Amino acid sequence: MEHRQLYELVNMDSPEAVLGEGQVILKLISPEFEVAPVTAAFRSTVSLYEGNMPGYQACNTEYHGLCHITDTFLAMARLVHGGILDGNIFTDRGIVLGLIATLLHDTGYIQEESDTVGTGAKYTAQHVQRSMDFLERHASEHGLSGEDVNDGRAMILCTDLSVDIPTIEFSSKETELLGKMLGVADLLAQMADRTYLSKLLFLYHEFREGKVGDYESEVDLLQKTVGFFDFIDHRLETALGATHRFMSSHFASRWGIHSDMYGEAIEKQKIYLRKILQDSNVDPRDHLRREGIVDRVRKKYGES
Repeated sequence: MEHRQLYELVNMDSPEAVLGEGQVILKLISPEFEVAPVTAAFRSTVSLYEGNMPGYQACNTEYHGLCHITDTFLAMARLVHGGILDGNIFTDRGIVLGLIATLLHDTGYIQEESDTVGTGAKYTAQHVQRSMDFLERHASEHGLSGEDVNDGRAMILCTDLSVDIPTIEFSSKETELLGKMLGVADLLAQMADRTYLSKLLFLYHEFREGKVGDYESEVDLLQKTVGFFDFIDHRLETALGATHRFMSSHFASRWGIHSDMYGEAIEKQKIYLRKILQDSNVDPRDHLRREGIVDRVRKKYGES
């Protein structure tokens, strides 16, 4: 199976397929693992994003949408499994909490029903804080204690690229490690997505509405993403504790593939991005054809 691509292993367009693979991984961790709390949280999150939770609108941010959440959930489950194979010890409580925090880490983009101005992208700068608050507000629905809430908030804070991880107050080494793994899962899930480069055009418009960054256009964001790859490489190796290394053990055990498939997918993205940016006379967006995303962006926002 060494020739398989990451996206070929699981149908990532199907939340139920992602959940099913997550359940398989939890049972690989322990045949006695109680998957019910994770399953309930997963389905509750899908319901939220699809607009079926009372008091909330459906998610309307296309970069930070449901697909990103399910991608990150599976990346986190894989990291946990690989981490255990590499000799780390996690309690069942820690694993469940880590996965719930993963599912809720971008809920700050979701608008309440009464919020009818703009889209959830306007909360880009505040979305991490809003996500932590969402977890706390809905803690009882997931059976979380006050201690769980504090730990879950710390984990979600690890996804904020502006936060210096050593300044976060963790209650335990386990919480710290799971928080760093969530920060890693969030990044890997985005950047290994085979449609990542196309989806960056949606991200540009989220940043624009949220008044974040100094990007002049969609193409400007693509150009600056070259440097972003290097920034993320450094963050993975330093602040986030190089926990992405756990992926190799997972893929070897689960699929018999002896490599970090996320790292390989991201490297291909990086190479292709540099290639399409080389010719200044050609619009790099013309080389982004997957799933008609560029056409959807142009239809929604026009030329940018």
